[in-house]
Amino acid sequence: MIEILKSLEFTPFLLSFKLAFVTTLILFVISLPFSWYLSQTKSKFKPIFEAITALPIVLPPSVLGFYILWALSINSPIGAFFEETFGIKLVFNFTGLVIASCFYSLPFMMQPLQSGFESINKNMLEASYISGKSKLETMIRVALPNIKPALMTAIIVTFAHTVGEFGVVLMVGGSIPGDTKVASVAIYEFVEIMDYSMAHIYSAIMVIISFLVLLSVYIFNGKNNKKLGGVA
Repeated sequence: MIEILKSLEFTPFLLSFKLAFVTTLILFVISLPFSWYLSQTKSKFKPIFEAITALPIVLPPSVLGFYILWALSINSPIGAFFEETFGIKLVFNFTGLVIASCFYSLPFMMQPLQSGFESINKNMLEASYISGKSKLETMIRVALPNIKPALMTAIIVTFAHTVGEFGVVLMVGGSIPGDTKVASVAIYEFVEIMDYSMAHIYSAIMVIISFLVLLSVYIFNGKNNKKLGGVA
């Protein structure tokens, strides 16, 4: 057992955390204004936008991964443009993993934020507008401070979901040590070669990480609900 622990390679975990951090940061910047718009708009196209952003939840990872792989490859206009213009390949590298993860984890950032914004008292928002604040100021100064549980849930769950990705990242990034071989892919490879000891260790680490992430969400939301109850 000691020998197994000594041979444990932490690079896949570091790559998983790096991917999760970058993906979460990008999705937060993108999803914040978009989720605010969806929470406030009365457009007839709102259900269409919501359905599109929620697609990764119901689509098989193989389907989503295939279309992302095709869209980023040299055979597509997007992939060809980036490679011919900037000399950047968007598949089988870390950049491709980030792009794929942003698509795959989008609903896990969008939906909690949108639900949080929709739960805010409309009178509070109207008061902000009447006082002369713009929609952007209202979102940042009034809405965000009042959706801390939803905000924390969106960030933590998106991070955890990205850490646990497998199908999409394998199709788009492959398994390149030090570049695209994340923890979930490493576990898959250990199982393939029937190295169940290492697969158990890697899997146990992932289970512990996932449990701690979810536990932190429930603890934070529980404390916040108690504060709100005390105020009420």
